[in-house]
Amino acid sequence: MAGGAREVLTLQLGHFAGFVGAHWWNQQDAALCDAADAGEPPGELCPDVLYRAGRTPSGQDTYTPRLVLMDLKGSLSSLKQEGGLYGDRQLDAAIAWQGKLTTHKEELCPPNPYLQDLLSAEGVLSSDGTWRVKSIPNGKGPPPLTAATAPKPLVPTESSSRVWSDFLRVHLHPRSICMIQKYNHDGEAGRLEAFGQGESLLKEPRYLEELEDRLHFFVEECDYLQGFQILCDLHDGFSGVGAKATELLRDEYSGRGIITWGLLPGPYSLGEPQKNIYRLLNTAFGLVHMSAHSSLVCPLSLGGSLGLRPEPPVTFPHLRYDATLPFHCAAILATALDTVTVPYRRRSSPVSMVHLADTLNSSGKKVATAAAAIPFPLVPGQCLPDALAQLGGAAAWTPLSACGRPSGARFAQSVVLRGLDKACLTSRPAPGTRLPSPLHACDTGEDVLAQYLQQQQPRARSSAHLLLAPCKVVPPYPCLFSPSLGRHGSPFCPPTAVESIPVLGALCSSSTLGRALGDLARDLGKLDVRRWASFMDAGVEQGDVEEALQELGSLAQCYQGGDGLAD
Repeated sequence: MAGGAREVLTLQLGHFAGFVGAHWWNQQDAALCDAADAGEPPGELCPDVLYRAGRTPSGQDTYTPRLVLMDLKGSLSSLKQEGGLYGDRQLDAAIAWQGKLTTHKEELCPPNPYLQDLLSAEGVLSSDGTWRVKSIPNGKGPPPLTAATAPKPLVPTESSSRVWSDFLRVHLHPRSICMIQKYNHDGEAGRLEAFGQGESLLKEPRYLEELEDRLHFFVEECDYLQGFQILCDLHDGFSGVGAKATELLRDEYSGRGIITWGLLPGPYSLGEPQKNIYRLLNTAFGLVHMSAHSSLVCPLSLGGSLGLRPEPPVTFPHLRYDATLPFHCAAILATALDTVTVPYRRRSSPVSMVHLADTLNSSGKKVATAAAAIPFPLVPGQCLPDALAQLGGAAAWTPLSACGRPSGARFAQSVVLRGLDKACLTSRPAPGTRLPSPLHACDTGEDVLAQYLQQQQPRARSSAHLLLAPCKVVPPYPCLFSPSLGRHGSPFCPPTAVESIPVLGALCSSSTLGRALGDLARDLGKLDVRRWASFMDAGVEQGDVEEALQELGSLAQCYQGGDGLAD
């Protein structure tokens, strides 16, 4: 039980969602380990919101993500579907047959060297075959290992991280992973490519019942379930899986928050026309259906466009990443996600998922955009008012929803700033000193941030959240940072390995979405879908395309004009 926490159940649907999720859980794990090693009191974020306590058959206490994950055959590499924490259920089961047995074993994938080294370094598997779990902040698990028995693990590389399970360092519950054996992760045949294929999957009793059983297992042990956060691939057939999953959650768990993060990998190539058309169709259908069933939907991508026109990937002043690598792109998106979800994970004065969504989705505006400054550039010697005053009217963040830079009317925004030292949050000018800006007159960091948002968007409904805890970026997080960054992500510091960074993240409802959704509808309207019979054969009809076009147009219309103020 979560002991009073407002629990959230996470769903990960698709392989790129697995990449983002693996980085996300690794960052949660790094924060947990730091707190346990330092013997710190309970932090600002409540891990029980995302994690569940349990116990193995051998009596070992565990602490695992409250997670249901769906992916395709061949996506797990050397990770067992049931995980390693509770043993192998199939091998451990009693065999009633007394006659001769013949065992046939499928050839196993070679273990990833990073994960082998990680398990060895953590000492989680003892000589008697019992899994030993590292200590966690709320006292469960054995004593932490000493430095002498915990050598530094290997750092995974881009080439060794072909699938998300190659670098996931968190142990999962046996009920978490649901494999779709009907489709293949690798190869040209048997792929889950179209929205209709994914939608049909959850109409099959086998997969629908398996998903429902897993949902019930995690939900029924919650004291106060506030809702579901869904990481779902938009570009392939998992958009259809997400559409049916959100419909199921809305019908079975009415009144709970459902926040869906529609994930798109990096930029695409004009040389793959069928793949690009499928991406457009899946994205359009996914956004329409998931926005109908979710409290809020937010696309997440480092690409520049949701439609057919290729745009260069977004850039960050202090990041050097390869937009063609899911390992890189997913790390950045997970960092943003770890920041913008802070309001409903706080230990004190949390904002519920339902309330956060209601802040942004008024008048049918069910789609939001995300943006972030990774890292937030606070120069040594500066205070927060200095940094924000220097930004002036310039946007403080980089757009992360493939909708272009926010412009026009902004209706509502939820902004989180995390990872700054408490002494830097306000200005302390000497008495009689002229204040450089109204921000320098604020008494608290929350007031500074709220005042800045009010200056930039005086008519937008803004909520400001401040967190002292930084975002952890230790291995297996990739080395993406500029050499000028210091250990804690500050510019112009002696170069060293970056371990944590300050981040400014935002969720926003603005008229930018009217343009982006309108462009997506126009691209869809120009298609002669009869040329893409394979997409239609998967279960989508001409009437469905026309309905999606109409719904996209209606969504776009919600963002025209309104009660915001132009930039």
